[in-house]
Formats: sequence, C-alpha cells, structure tokens
Amino acid sequence: MTATSRVRKFNSMQAREARLAWLLITPVALIVFGLVLFPAIFSIWISFRNVGLSNLNDVFNAPYVGFANYTKVFNDFAFKYHNITNMGAAITSIVYSFVATTMAVLLGLIASLLLNQPFKGRGALRATFLFSYIAPIVSVAFVWRWMLDPKPSGVINYLLMSANLVEQPIALLSTRGWALVMVILFDAWRYFPFAMLMILARLQAVDKSLYEAAAVDGAKSWARFWYITLPELRYVLGAIFLLRLIWTFNKFEDIFLLTGGGFGTKVLPILTYEFSFKLFNFGKGAATSMILLVILVVFMVFYIGFVMRNIEEE
Repeated sequence: MTATSRVRKFNSMQAREARLAWLLITPVALIVFGLVLFPAIFSIWISFRNVGLSNLNDVFNAPYVGFANYTKVFNDFAFKYHNITNMGAAITSIVYSFVATTMAVLLGLIASLLLNQPFKGRGALRATFLFSYIAPIVSVAFVWRWMLDPKPSGVINYLLMSANLVEQPIALLSTRGWALVMVILFDAWRYFPFAMLMILARLQAVDKSLYEAAAVDGAKSWARFWYITLPELRYVLGAIFLLRLIWTFNKFEDIFLLTGGGFGTKVLPILTYEFSFKLFNFGKGAATSMILLVILVVFMVFYIGFVMRNIEEE
C-alpha cells in the first residue's frame, strides 16, 4: 500500500467514524475498568493473600496463602449450617434471596394485573405504589423498625395486643425465625414496584383481540389469565426474576439497617462486611465475596441454560 493510499484510508469516512467511536467509548471504558473490573480482579487477588491492618499499606506484597482464606470461611461458625434456626450465612442468603425475589415478583404480578384494569384514579394509585421503591432506604427501614418495635408503642404489637392475639409484645426483629421473615417481607414490599412496572408495560402491549376471542369462545377469567396472560409474560417474568435475584443476593443495606445481620439474618454480604471492616481480615472478606459470586454464577448458568431454554423451545 502506497503512502497516498494509507493517507486516503486514514482520512476516509469509515476511519473517522471508527476513531470517533473509540474516542467516545474510551472514557466510559476507563470508568468501568476503574470502578468495576479492577476492583473485581483485585478482590480475587486479595482472596488468596493474607491482608490485614498490619500490611494494608503494602498490600501488593501481602503473603500468598492459597486457599487458606476460603478454608477459614467454610469452617467459620457464622458461615456453616447448624440447624433450622441457625442456618449460617450461605443457606440464609439462598433462602432470603429466593423467597424474597419470588414474593416480590408475585406481588408485582398481582399489582400489575389490578392496575391494568380501567378505573378512576388509576394513575394516582400507580404513583402511590411506587413509594416503597423510590423512598430512601434509611427512612423506610427506620419506619419499619418503629412499626416492629417490641414496646407496646410499636404499631404492629399495639394492633396485635389490641386484638387480643398476643398477651405481650413480640420482638419481631430480634427473635430468630421472625427476624428473617420480617426482612423477607420488607424486601418483597420494597422492591415489588420494580416488577410491577416491568410487567405492567408488557401487559399493555398484549393484543386485546386475544382476550376478545377467548371471551367469545367462553373462556373464563382464570382461563384467559392462564392461557393468554402468563404465556405473554413468561419472558419478562424470567428476566425480572433473574435481575431481582442478583440484586437481592448482593443486598446489604436492607438487612444491615433492620437487624444488623443478627438473629438469624446474617447473609453473605453482611458476613463479608464483618470480616473486612470489623475483624479487618480483608483476605477472608474477599474470599467470602468470591463464594457469593460462585453461588450466583451457578444459579445463573442453571437458570439461563435450562429454564430459559425450555421457555424458548415452547
């Protein structure tokens, strides 16, 4: 290729567009690398090192310990399963994430079906339903703590005692079993509007003629829901469930603000925080986060490889 040809190619429209694309992508790529990729890779590296306060100023020369951090996590009392009331952080994370995600999607489905019907004030009610999702987490968490306060002044205990359902207040956030139920209900209540919005958007795109034809054929409401609505929603329901599961698995602030991870609500993100910023064992904390990642990846592979494939084949 001659010098003239190279200059012509360099100044061509396609070359200029390619350079402009790289120029626009580079700042975003640097931000993603600095805030996402590098911390993730660095966490993997730290998980195989003995990193604490004593050598935090020289972390890149921290001694290599192999899988010792992972062994310590697996043998830790807070991680291991003991019994149904003390399931350990790993099993608690799985139970909390799956149950809370399922409840959030089901509540979102019910709310979207109701709000898809024409009635007066529907827009205002839709906006009201979004409150739990858009409200600051600190404010709603402390409102729930006040409502669940074990003192008689707590709203829930006051109602239960007024209805003679209990004789004395119940410490719902500081009793094993009840505490996990409460944080699951909180998560489902707080995040169901996300599912509601996504499902409602898909419902409004469903061809109304399908329901009209089914009604002419004598199909009842339940039959129309089962054979028309659900098949139309299967892809969006699958995507919402997967997204919410990922986010719930990594959820930290909800449980931390409600119970601090105590009374049977300690999940892997809370355990990671405690290892890293209470015990200052950053290698052990990084190993815990990697275990969390592996559990999540295993489920994602199963979900995408089997569940979504079966849906597409149908």
